[in-house]
Amino acid sequence: MIIADKTYDKNRTYIMGILNVTPDSFYDGDRYSSLDRAVKRALTIVEEGGDIIDIGGESTRPGSTHVSEQEELERVMPVIEAVRREVDVPLSLDTYKANVAAEGIKAGIDLINDIWGLRYDDNMAGVISESGVACCLMHNRNDRTYNDLVKDVYNELNGCIDIALKAGIDKDRIMIDPGIGFGKDTDQNLEVLKHLEIYKDSPYPVLLGVSRKSVIGNVLHVETEDRLSGTLALASWGIVNHVSWLRVHDVKEHVHTVKMLEYMIR
Repeated sequence: MIIADKTYDKNRTYIMGILNVTPDSFYDGDRYSSLDRAVKRALTIVEEGGDIIDIGGESTRPGSTHVSEQEELERVMPVIEAVRREVDVPLSLDTYKANVAAEGIKAGIDLINDIWGLRYDDNMAGVISESGVACCLMHNRNDRTYNDLVKDVYNELNGCIDIALKAGIDKDRIMIDPGIGFGKDTDQNLEVLKHLEIYKDSPYPVLLGVSRKSVIGNVLHVETEDRLSGTLALASWGIVNHVSWLRVHDVKEHVHTVKMLEYMIR
């Protein structure tokens, strides 16, 4: 996969460090809402070995408040501009709004991380195609009724890929995400995780986002701050099932996990 001017090997696992600049994110809400703290967080992600920084201006946790394009832009644009000046790793923008994506790209964003896989905003695919940036297409839906959960998620992701390719997005600039925590209950999340092997032969790298999510809390009966060990367990499961990207809060711990497991299995 190509992001900015860097090429990433599908057979390795890379780290996407989370930088939320929202007041209501489920784990790090309001920690990095000031510009100084956001930049310090970005520098820490790089120092700890993160490969990409994923900047988000709207929480997508269950029950979160929808924000307008203008408010999202006011949150993310100063951070994108400041972080771009300080780091040389690629920057990702977590948004499903085409206008926000377009402004972010102008400011230096290299990848659009769309939790709706190009299906929320009809203009998103065109924005990504015209700019030449990379994208992450996540599985999501408004209901949890499936005929065959694992195959349905896989096929619906392929539908997102079709939208991207028809819009002219380069196949080498696409990654996919099975969407743990989105359009799925706890048992469904676990089922998708159990069958990550379905993506093994896909030409597209897979991103796994499980960091401190409720599926871990529901299994281990722990609150968000005590979910690191469960997160690392699922990250390890992803690595041995050929996941190429991990989207995480705890960068250093995941970098160590990846290095150790890659040494043993790859």
